[in-house]
This record gives sequence, C-alpha cells and structure tokens, in this order.
Amino acid sequence: MTPDARAQVRRVLVLTLGLNLVVMSIKAWLGIATGSLSLVADALHSVTDGANNVLGLVANRLALPEPDRDHPYGHQKFEAVGALGIAAFLGIACFEILKSAVERILAGASPIQIGPTELWLLLLVLGINIFVAFYERRVGTEVGSAILLADAKHTMGDVWVTISVLAGLIGVWVLRLTWLDVALAFPVALLVFRSGWEVLRDNLPWLVDRMAIAPEAIHAAVMQVPGVLNCHNIASRGLLGRQVFIEMHLIVDATDVAIAHRITEAVEKRLNELYGPTRASIHIEPKSYKSDQISYGEG
Repeated sequence: MTPDARAQVRRVLVLTLGLNLVVMSIKAWLGIATGSLSLVADALHSVTDGANNVLGLVANRLALPEPDRDHPYGHQKFEAVGALGIAAFLGIACFEILKSAVERILAGASPIQIGPTELWLLLLVLGINIFVAFYERRVGTEVGSAILLADAKHTMGDVWVTISVLAGLIGVWVLRLTWLDVALAFPVALLVFRSGWEVLRDNLPWLVDRMAIAPEAIHAAVMQVPGVLNCHNIASRGLLGRQVFIEMHLIVDATDVAIAHRITEAVEKRLNELYGPTRASIHIEPKSYKSDQISYGEG
C-alpha cells in the first residue's frame, strides 16, 4: 500500500466502524429485548468487527511511525497491548455466554419474545454486514491494503454467524422451538472465543519479539547486493508490513569507510524494498573475518 492510499483507507475504516457500531447496538438491543441468548452472543462477536476497525485506524496512523525521545523504537506495540485487552474481554464474554446457556438448560429455557419486526431488523443488520464486507474487499483490492482485506474476511465470517442466528430465531418464531436459541448460543460462544484466540495469536509474537523474517531470507537478499562478501548474526523483530527492525553483522569488499558506507546504504535500501518499512542496524566487520552463523542458535 502506498502512503498516498492511507487517507482513503482511513476513510473506509471510519465509515465501517460507524456501521459496525450500529450493527452491534441493534444486535445487543434485540438480544436484551427478546431474551435471545444467541443474539447477545452474536452482538459480542460483532464487538471484534468494531475492534478491528479501531486497531486498523491505529495501524494506519502508525504505518509510517516516527520515533521520539521516550519511544525511540516507535509506538507500534501500543496497538498490540490494546489487542490483548480485546482478547481478554472476548474470553470473559465467552465464559459468561456459556454460563448463561448452562443455567438456562438447568432452569428450563424461558420464552423468546420474537416477531416479524425483530426479524426484519436482523435482516437489516445482515444487509449492513454484507455491504461492509464487499465494500472493504473492493477498496482493499484497489489500493492493496492488507488491513482492509483482512477486515473484510472477518466481517464475512460475521455474516455467516448472523445467518445462522437468524435461521434459529425463525425456527423459534415459527416452530416454537425455544431450546434452539440456547443450542445456538454454544457454537456462537465458541466463535467468540476463537476470535479472541486469533487476536491473541496475531499479537503476542509481536510483544515477545518473535522472529519477523526468516534469517535465511534476509541473508539471501543481502548477498545479492554488490560489494557484500558475507552477512551473519542476523536477527529481526516487529511486524512485517508495519515496522521491522533488523540487525546483522556485515563483511564488505571495501578499502575505506566511505565505500563501506555506500554498500551498507544499498543493503538498507534493499531490505526496505523487500520488507519495508524497516530499520536496520548493521555492524561492519573486517574483510578477513569469517563466520558461518547466519542467525543465533545456529552453527
């Protein structure tokens, strides 16, 4: 995605955030008004759509981050910390849904106050979700935004959840199958848990500085730069596509500091073209130095 497209991506995220908040509010209100546990669970599942928009806006703002005195490595991890908070909320929500479902089974399912008006509102919600998914996918494809494409995929998953809940509520309304609402609460709750797990899985490696790029891939790219004789002790951290920090030891074919500097700048440019935005820290070693250790923990 080019920097010029960031404003367009931001506008899409703001619009879809507003629509997702409307969807979540309608689902929550319908769930409370009708007494439908599956609708309440679906509303909680929709929280992740709004949360993804917020995190997308943060990531969009930090797509070209500027370090400062207090945060010389940038501010990207604030996004990951916020994501962990969302994951914790979804985990608690999943537990509460399952607990309520079990209580209803033990105490006997209470009647669901569902009618045509509530079903039409749920159809409206479904239409909004479908619009958001296809709109984000279209714009994301046009501008090459990974954030919009990922969010469109997640929203499409929410569409299928809402279709399942709608079908169940129609069964409750037409066939008076009150137990069907409680039965649907279980799979929807598990989907809420899965959403929380995916948020945790995607952000925890970032916080613990897990390898961002395979050192072998970095080694292969750097060795193609003219003047490079060897590179080793390669390490990387961060998030590919957002910000990656790369460290390495470099041996260059240079007779003075000026030539070594030009080769180093060419290496930094190459890394930024492949994995940007990147910040590389390169330690130049004597031409006679030998090492076969591409990365740490390897011979």
